Amino acid sequence: MKILLINDYGYPAGGTEIKLRHFRQALRERGHEVRLFTSNAGAASPEDIFADHTCPGSNSSIRILTQTFNPAAAFSLWRLLRAFQPDVVHVHMFLTQLSPAILRVLRNVPTLHAVTWYRCICPLGTKRLPDGTLCTLPQGRICAQNGCISRKDGVLLTLQRRLLNAWKAKAFDQVVAVSEAVRQRLLAEGHGVDQVIPNGVPVVPPRPPLSNPPLALYCGRLVPEKGVDILLRAFARAARKIPDARLLIAGEGPRADDLRKLAVDLGISERVEMTGHLDVNALAHRAETAWVQIVPSQWEEPFGLVAAEAMMRGTAVIATRYAGLAEQVVHGETGLLTPPGDADAMADAIQRILSDREWAETLGKAARERALAEYALDKFVDQFETLYQQLIHHA
Repeated sequence: MKILLINDYGYPAGGTEIKLRHFRQALRERGHEVRLFTSNAGAASPEDIFADHTCPGSNSSIRILTQTFNPAAAFSLWRLLRAFQPDVVHVHMFLTQLSPAILRVLRNVPTLHAVTWYRCICPLGTKRLPDGTLCTLPQGRICAQNGCISRKDGVLLTLQRRLLNAWKAKAFDQVVAVSEAVRQRLLAEGHGVDQVIPNGVPVVPPRPPLSNPPLALYCGRLVPEKGVDILLRAFARAARKIPDARLLIAGEGPRADDLRKLAVDLGISERVEMTGHLDVNALAHRAETAWVQIVPSQWEEPFGLVAAEAMMRGTAVIATRYAGLAEQVVHGETGLLTPPGDADAMADAIQRILSDREWAETLGKAARERALAEYALDKFVDQFETLYQQLIHHA
């Protein structure tokens, strides 16, 4: 098959882009001709972009315009469709750069939309209010009233939403959600979803047997919604009872300095290592020594790719009982789930696992078995191959 993948960004901006690169490679290894179309926004240099085709985009102040209506993206995509003539188009993220304008040129080719976050029902994509609480209100004027966006941006994003709602039905032949939680969120706000296909991650060798010191790992962006401050408070409480416990925080973001200061204030700075960004190989090397990986998110993670990656490695997971994370982690079998924002409950979970290496090994083994059965990349690719064939057959 000739498959065209579409995404807002073409560099490793986050989990979606990393997954997309693995997905494209897996499809190519099966003999498909696959191309990726993205904007050129965000990358530090052209060499960082792994897309096959790009169009103009911007992360400057004009982004609000390009994400509302980006005619350059639509024209570039139209030219690519004429030249490449794909059998099927697979749209991932498209509302932060490419805009609904691309939908107008997708009406005559079998197309599916894989929804991996809440952007089509929330201007921030998180369904999280400025005070950190979850938003249960439908997108509209309330977004500006609650301070999530400015009133000026609200006018343009209202237009974006209207264009999306007007054009999506003729563009998308199938809509796939990354988790049941995402499906339910979209259905509640009037967006149809045909099926759920969880993310897939590459199969990697199991980590070696655990050894001292007991190590907890966080891997991800250092932003408020990820809850790393709550993790630090929880670890400080657990560490009082486990003198040799250590915490590794791999990632970067605007909260980095605040989190370093918090570690000092909590008296755990000597037991917490903040590495900043690590490349894939360095991260894999450090991660294989972790007794548990912690995902303390304070928003409804649509899936939580880092949890599936940890499970595939054979590492137990502590995660907040939210959305896609709660669908992955089986409490008491592959890890532990804690209430969002509850540092005491997370501290108890950390203490339980870091004080019992045998149980950590048992949880990790079960986590890997679940990952192999449910989240292996080959299964993920199989499901989309089948869906592509169905779309082409009914075109």
